Amino acid sequence: MTKVPGVKKSFPQNFIWGAAAAAYQIEGAAATDGKGASVWDMFCRRPGTVLGGDTGEVACDHYHRLDSDLDLMAQLGLQAYRFSLSWPRLLPQGQGDLNPKGVDFYERLIDGLLERGITPWATLFHWDYPLDLFHRGGWLSADSPAWFAEYAAKVVELFSDRVVNYFTLNEPQVFLGLGHLDGRHAPGLQLPVKEFLRAGHHSLLAHGKAVQAMRASAKQKIRIGYAPVGIARLPREETAEAIELARRATFEVHEENSWNSAWWMDPVYLGQYPEQGLRFFGRDVPSFSPEDLAIISQPLDFFGVNIYQGISVERDESELGWKAVDEVQGAPATALNWPLTPDALYWGPKFFYERYGLPIIITENGLSCRDWVSLDGQVHDPARIDYAKRYLRSLHRAGEDGTEISGYFHWSVMDNFEWAEGYRERFGLIHVDYQTQVRTPKDSFRWYHEVIESAGAAIFVD
Repeated sequence: MTKVPGVKKSFPQNFIWGAAAAAYQIEGAAATDGKGASVWDMFCRRPGTVLGGDTGEVACDHYHRLDSDLDLMAQLGLQAYRFSLSWPRLLPQGQGDLNPKGVDFYERLIDGLLERGITPWATLFHWDYPLDLFHRGGWLSADSPAWFAEYAAKVVELFSDRVVNYFTLNEPQVFLGLGHLDGRHAPGLQLPVKEFLRAGHHSLLAHGKAVQAMRASAKQKIRIGYAPVGIARLPREETAEAIELARRATFEVHEENSWNSAWWMDPVYLGQYPEQGLRFFGRDVPSFSPEDLAIISQPLDFFGVNIYQGISVERDESELGWKAVDEVQGAPATALNWPLTPDALYWGPKFFYERYGLPIIITENGLSCRDWVSLDGQVHDPARIDYAKRYLRSLHRAGEDGTEISGYFHWSVMDNFEWAEGYRERFGLIHVDYQTQVRTPKDSFRWYHEVIESAGAAIFVD
């Protein structure tokens, strides 16, 4: 381990340092070797849905460049890699017979990680829903939880001799909110709130049924989590009153959209929908039974959460009792115009740990920059390094103040297909030239290597 002179601060001894990516965003080979179509393959073919008419057909061609990409991950020094499995690559129709070549790809990915000393962390669903199942109703179908549980059982039957750590769903707020309410993501639906919430309930049931199926089918004891978006509200100042206001605001449901935490977390971790959310959505709330909630709230091993930003709040005289604080004109923002709010990695984990009591793993955190290869052949991305330092310092502070923090996965290991934003947004530690598929490690790649080698001490060096 690299020692950083003069720095005594450290993260917990067993803290996990990783990076993440998702199947549709990097694999390409969208119709290769028996892979079935997903809703994203359908969505990308619809004119005007993705910036520049981009698609995930080739993406980073990771499917064909697996070994060299794994070598780069080893060079980075990753302890863990969070990847997603493509449901339709394994099960082309979403159900039924496995695709042998799809199985072989993930066998080689998992074995390649282990050979390089990198622990695999597998996400079962990162948005590429099988198109055949979508045509049978998708998340609106009452059969969707059983479909997902069947898939989950097959995954652990295949891989649980080597893969111990799993996530079920990634960001239901996004694949449901943007995919089924706003229509800006696949499958491009604009459903009434009532139907959107119905699809959401089915996705939560799918999570719970998958956990049951995975534990029943695993070849050894496995660890399971879930990776929603953490919608963190931040206090304007560190007074008891302001902190309590931010805590309350973090768990309130007050808009007819998916952008809240409690609706997607309370059923999973507490076995109940939030009372305030039930009142807010009223007659649009889907019917559910105590048995549903018992299934959804299967015990989990850690609290995965994706946090990129937070919103400061202050008290006001409205019925809600608080409002978001307007951003200062010209405030720092990422290339995607997401605000720079490092305190989100302090208050978000703190509030979630207080409420749910499980060790926190940051399953995604990072930013998009306008990166390019410079004349010297390198990719200089000081903003990414500065961003990660600030956020990781806040996460460290949360740990020092009593929040149990267990890991951090930087998003993402390489530039990739950024959904409706196409290839414009670059989140990676590795630059990808999409015309040549040449990979160029960025300055942040080398910096993050030092962070991992120093067990986090490098983040305290200015």
